[in-house]
Amino acid sequence: MNDLSPKPGLNEDFTTMLFRVVSAICAVALFVVAVLFSLGIIRLSETGTTVLTAFVYSITIGMPSAFLLHWLGHFFSDKFPRLVVLMYALALVGMATFGCLAASFLLQAVGVFPRAMYWQRFRANLPFCIVITIVTGLVMAAYHTLLYKLQAATLELRTRQVEQERAYKLLAEARLSSLESRIHPHFLFNTLNSIAALIPRDPQLAEDTVGKLASLLRFSLNANHSGLAPLSQELKIIRDYLEIEQTRFGPRLRYEIAIPEALQDVNVPPLALQSLVENAVKHVVSERSQGAAIRITGAQEAGRILLEVSDDGPGFALDAITPEHGLGNLIARLELLFGGDGRLEVTRKNEKTVVRLSFPA
Repeated sequence: MNDLSPKPGLNEDFTTMLFRVVSAICAVALFVVAVLFSLGIIRLSETGTTVLTAFVYSITIGMPSAFLLHWLGHFFSDKFPRLVVLMYALALVGMATFGCLAASFLLQAVGVFPRAMYWQRFRANLPFCIVITIVTGLVMAAYHTLLYKLQAATLELRTRQVEQERAYKLLAEARLSSLESRIHPHFLFNTLNSIAALIPRDPQLAEDTVGKLASLLRFSLNANHSGLAPLSQELKIIRDYLEIEQTRFGPRLRYEIAIPEALQDVNVPPLALQSLVENAVKHVVSERSQGAAIRITGAQEAGRILLEVSDDGPGFALDAITPEHGLGNLIARLELLFGGDGRLEVTRKNEKTVVRLSFPA
């Protein structure tokens, strides 16, 4: 048997308050009309008498029935789920009988019909009142139960969505930490290789270069776990890295950084721009006897941050990049941080290879 208990919903306090206010207004209106009619101040036509009679029966039966159903549902629906409908039906029969007696008494007291017709009117109206009360009461109970279940299901769905979004966020953060933990050792390993190459040739310069490496180590150990870092911090790391590499390659490595001051506080993925610079040093500068010139630029256009690293190398295709590659790692991090709004593009412009990193401002 279905549970038709009018259980408390999400807006129970408001609904209960509204019902009480409406009930109070109806009771006051009924009392005023009854007093005015009994004093002979107003006279009702046959239609008016019929309307007043129906209104009195509705108030005396409807309001107590609503409160009784609410009380029964609150205390007994969970204890006796299979008997609650029978309890409702019996309670509604009792309230219909009591309300019919009370309504007949009120109508007789104010003179709507003679006292001698009291029991005759009661017996004539009682079957109709019982049927209407049971049907209306059970329908309203079923409606409120379905409404409550709908609200509960909506709340549960929203709770699950929040928990799912939280789980996705935790998973994304774990994947991002994993990717960053892989890129940091890779970056430091290449830097140490550059210092190691200086030791046989110029030990003093190698020793001085170790001091510059300290800031790189500090950045790697204290990387922002939120997945973003200020561009000014990223540029400092890039300058330190390029100075270290310049001690190795000398005039073969030429670079220029042209980032507007307004972009210094923009948050970027840690070591993202540095990965582009490192890729140019490793695959262009180190492999060409004449070296290469690297230019780093930035701009903000249409709500997006555009960071570019250009060199005069032969270029490459992103399709050939594997996930283990530094740029493959960067592409995965952009996907986690910005979804489809983070992009890495490679183009040829004025016989130069331009690698562009773009994401929402």
